[in-house]
Amino acid sequence: MHRLVLRIAVALIIGLAATPAPAQQLQDPLTSGRRIIRAERMLADERIVLDGILDEAVWKRAQHGGEFIQQDPVLGAEPTERTEVRFAFNRDHLYMGVICFDSEPDKLAGNTSKRDEFLSADDRFMWTMDTFLNQQTGYFFEMNPAGLMADALMGPGGSTNREWDGIWNARVRQSEIGWVIEIDIPFRTLAFDPNAPAWGVNFQRTVRRKQEELLWTGHQRNQGLRRMANAGLLVGLNEVSRGKGFEVKPYVAGYVDTPGGAATVGEADLGLDVAYNLTPSLRAVGTVNTDFAETEVDQRRVNLTRFPLFFPERRTFFLDGATFFDFPIQAFFSRRIGLVEGVPQRVIGGSKLTGQAGANDLGALYVRTGEDQGVPGEDFLVGRWRRRMLQQSYFGAIYTGRATRDAGDLPARQTFGADLRLATSTFRGNKNLEFTGYWIANTTENDAGDGAAWGARVEYPNDIWDLSLDLQEVQANFDPAIGFTPRNDFRRYNPKFRWNPRPKTRHPFIRRLGFGVDPFFLTDMQNRMESAGGNIQLFRMEMHSGDNFDAFVSPSYERLREDFEISEGITLPGGSDYRFTRWGISANTANRRVIALRPRAEWGTFFSGTRQEYELGVDIRPRPGIRVNTSYEYNTVDLAEGSFDTKLFRVVADNQFTPFMYLVNNIQYDSVSRILGWQSRFRWIVTPGNDVFVVYTQNWIDDFDPLDPARTGFRNLDRRTAAKVVFTKRF
Repeated sequence: MHRLVLRIAVALIIGLAATPAPAQQLQDPLTSGRRIIRAERMLADERIVLDGILDEAVWKRAQHGGEFIQQDPVLGAEPTERTEVRFAFNRDHLYMGVICFDSEPDKLAGNTSKRDEFLSADDRFMWTMDTFLNQQTGYFFEMNPAGLMADALMGPGGSTNREWDGIWNARVRQSEIGWVIEIDIPFRTLAFDPNAPAWGVNFQRTVRRKQEELLWTGHQRNQGLRRMANAGLLVGLNEVSRGKGFEVKPYVAGYVDTPGGAATVGEADLGLDVAYNLTPSLRAVGTVNTDFAETEVDQRRVNLTRFPLFFPERRTFFLDGATFFDFPIQAFFSRRIGLVEGVPQRVIGGSKLTGQAGANDLGALYVRTGEDQGVPGEDFLVGRWRRRMLQQSYFGAIYTGRATRDAGDLPARQTFGADLRLATSTFRGNKNLEFTGYWIANTTENDAGDGAAWGARVEYPNDIWDLSLDLQEVQANFDPAIGFTPRNDFRRYNPKFRWNPRPKTRHPFIRRLGFGVDPFFLTDMQNRMESAGGNIQLFRMEMHSGDNFDAFVSPSYERLREDFEISEGITLPGGSDYRFTRWGISANTANRRVIALRPRAEWGTFFSGTRQEYELGVDIRPRPGIRVNTSYEYNTVDLAEGSFDTKLFRVVADNQFTPFMYLVNNIQYDSVSRILGWQSRFRWIVTPGNDVFVVYTQNWIDDFDPLDPARTGFRNLDRRTAAKVVFTKRF
């Protein structure tokens, strides 16, 4: 199997080598064959008032980019609702004017207005920009009829950093013709190549009540909005400025803490972020006394496996520019910095460099933490480099290191790695084919060795057929300095086969079916089977209404090297092996409904006994701006070694006053930790880049004991109130 992957990689290299590089293809954008939209330069005395009314003279002169094309439900058909996109610009700002015509404007779906929320239930307009014309990186934006603004950074291989918050502004106005968007994106917000002959751009509109997806270009189901190799071109931009490229972001924060049973303590803090654009495409950021008071809490999860769960990064400093540090595995996991078992550690300061220099993507990070609560202060260093080549490919390297400032505490640790990605969207005409390979190693204590990992993946991600083959080896002492490695000392083989046919003629309610097999086989380094399993998708049905249904089965094999305490007082003995099979069904009703349901059930054998799992999610949208999401998960496990059950409950209530002001309450409880947590988070975006946060957090523990009359229920663990004001000044 290793030889098969190697042969496919060699074939890809030979095939891609015959393809001219993007610069060769795009010397004259006007003759490249891609769709073109031209930006209209504003006159010296012209101004645009951001109000969702395209009544300025420049909008009359600007030509729209032409009509969109259906991707769903009828591939290649004319849209049922028209869309027009226009661009205008002056030296400092890029403006967009978008008219989303609608024959039934009273049926527009625009319930959500909170910044960066996902729009699975609303009408929406999305657009992407490849400002370097490299077909691999770019920016993603989206809006809805309620004025929601969301954005993300896009990296090579489809990676997305949605936590990036660019400074831009927009207004939406609904009327009898549909909804109109007026957008202002300062050129200072974007990194771009000032010498590029054009920018890559694409647009997509969703008409939610019809589940209709419309694209400006790249409408084939193998393509889509985020594949910048299929984007059109924005031309006409010239003599624009990013200013002096200097940005100052001071903050002031205050806290009131009340640990359980202790006195209330108050404190205040100041901090500063400074950014400077070394070039139009390379940005340096420095931070002093970094604070994360506004960070959202993690989502609770119940873990019934032997290995730690992955929780995503939520802190803004680490999320900004995160795509420049991406590696095929978690060689760099920023939650290793300034967090100890989820508890914040003092971050004294740091610096970061992200961006592009020619055909190179660069990322560098240095952070210093202070000694805090018995945890020693450390220095962290990360370097990442990618060299883009051909059209959608790259090769690169990564370095990470960490060291305590007192060398006697812990030895310094370092990690080195290299990776390669080969990709094309023109395999057999218009099909996608991708190969990813990597090798990485870290220093080991006393030079013990066995500190490396490698992997290779071949993917054929296309409509109808979605195939892949993934190979991986992780040695016993692999532990990257600032990475996440849930399991060591194994080899993994993971083929995937998925078939997603559509009715040949338009069916009255079925849009697509799905069948697939996604098995994995995991051995030790002597090739003895340790784990096997995966998911067999027996049947999936997606309907035009947005509802869907799944039925699946998951056979598993586990051989335990050592004892596994699956629940308190219940231990599965090491040296045992288990074969078990679980069956399941799940469904989702369309999110656009006032009440949407997400039921799921799994049952079957589990290790030495049985396990039944039930989940129910209920999403309620009583009116625009109000949303309540609830979820409940219940496991009942009956093993030869003992029985137990687990419960997890969550309620998230959003009150969105405007697109720039909202209040979110998040209440969670799980029966494993027995902790009930509540976070109330208020955010006011005074103007883009200037924010006010007020966050209240409180935790209680279920201390009930029927044998102790003094322990009658929940008691307070801790509570904290934090307020933070952030100001941004650009020069």
